[in-house]
Amino acid sequence: MTDPNPKDFWENRYAGAERVWSGRVNATLSSLVADLPAGRSLDLGCGEGGDVLWLAGRGWEALGVDISATAVARARSHAEVEDFAPGSAEFLVGELPEGMPAGPFDLITASFLQSPVALDRTEILRAAAQRVSIGGRLLVVSHATAPPWSEHKHGPEEMPTLDGDLQALHPRAEWELEVGELRERSAVGPDGQEASLEDLVILARRLH
Repeated sequence: MTDPNPKDFWENRYAGAERVWSGRVNATLSSLVADLPAGRSLDLGCGEGGDVLWLAGRGWEALGVDISATAVARARSHAEVEDFAPGSAEFLVGELPEGMPAGPFDLITASFLQSPVALDRTEILRAAAQRVSIGGRLLVVSHATAPPWSEHKHGPEEMPTLDGDLQALHPRAEWELEVGELRERSAVGPDGQEASLEDLVILARRLH
C-alpha cells in the first residue's frame, strides 16, 4: 500500500475536525521572539495560524504558508476576527519547499514541521535558511520524541536531531547558533494525560 499524497493527507486531517490546534502561540516561539524587533516573518506549516496571528499582534508583517486549503481558510477567518491591518497577517496555500514565498524575511519559524507522509525536511529548512535576511533569524521547534497520546506519527522513526537540522545552515560560517538544545516541557493530552515532552529547539541568526 502506497503512502497517501501529502496534500490529501493534511487536507483530510484538517477537514475531518472542527479545529485541530488550540489557536495559542507556541510557547517556545513566544519566549524566544518576544523581544525581537518586528519585521517581516514567515511561518512554515502554519496550520490554523496561531503563531502568525501572535506575531501580527506584535507588529510583525506576518505571513504563513500551509499545504492544507482548509487550514489556511481557518487562519484567514481568525485573522478577520482579530481585525488586523491589511498585510499584517496573511496566509498562502502551498507545498514546501516549492511553494515557499520569496524572501528576505527577518524571521522564519517552523513549529513542529513534521509529517508521517512525504516531507523533505532538510530541503525545506535549506530553502528557508536562504530566505533569511542578514541579521534575521531561523527558529525551528520540533518533537524530539512523539507525545505518548499521539494518534499520528510525527515523522520517520529517526526523529529530528540537532546535527541533522543544522545542515540547513549552509555555509555554517554565515550563522550564529543562539540556541541549539533539547528542552523538556510539561504537557497534558486530550484525555487529561500528563507527560513530560522533549523538544529540539534551534534559533540561528544569519551573520552575512
